[in-house]
Amino acid sequence: MKITPVKTAVIGDKSKTILEIIDESVHSLSEKSIVAVTSKIVSLCEGSYIEREKVANKDDLITSEADYFIPRPQQKHTIMITIKDGMLIATSGIDESNANGFYILWPEDAYRSANEIRKHLRAKYKIKDLGVIITDSKTSPMRRGTTGFSISYSGIKPLRKYIGHGDLFGRKMKMTFSNLVDGFGATAVVAMGEGDEQTPLAILEDVGNIQFCAEDPTQEEIESMKIGLDMDLYSPFLSKVDWQEGGSGKNRQK
Repeated sequence: MKITPVKTAVIGDKSKTILEIIDESVHSLSEKSIVAVTSKIVSLCEGSYIEREKVANKDDLITSEADYFIPRPQQKHTIMITIKDGMLIATSGIDESNANGFYILWPEDAYRSANEIRKHLRAKYKIKDLGVIITDSKTSPMRRGTTGFSISYSGIKPLRKYIGHGDLFGRKMKMTFSNLVDGFGATAVVAMGEGDEQTPLAILEDVGNIQFCAEDPTQEEIESMKIGLDMDLYSPFLSKVDWQEGGSGKNRQK
């Protein structure tokens, strides 16, 4: 696999669209490539941010964006744990780094954004097979540091199914899926960096053994990536928490 981080102009607000930013920065694409885009620049270009000085209580903003959250009195640490778009994430994905005085929210519809980027690039470069992922980074329980992952994808199958396949010694696998889009997200974020690198885009080439798709992902495919709290491997921990329902971003100012 070849990964090329792409430098862009400094992006501070929605003065340019995400398509304009990509057109200024990406000058060629080949078939069967994957374009990774950090969620932060998508949000900045789309206006999914709020000036910090206009937010009286960050916790209120976090809970308004969350699907579910753990109330602050139950948490001994400074980061609020939430579920956002079916994913376990700190602070509903809200970020302050490289934000120029804003609270950066997740894109309002990250799948729509990924689909629009892919449609534009396929037409511009006359490419049949092209994937797009929108990335962010997260922490993992009991591990120091952050890793990248994908909050949305377009143009590729997100999972590789191993159920029914034999391992090296012929033992049939019963449960295993390989999460390709989060793997690509982690790889892309390593190349893009998370500080002042100013490379919020990356192009992944020579990616083997994946399936490209002509159509946008269906809602059924998107939902198939999610696992309910009652079915999750970590259910013994997650189900013991007094989750409170959040606003799911429904009260965003337009």
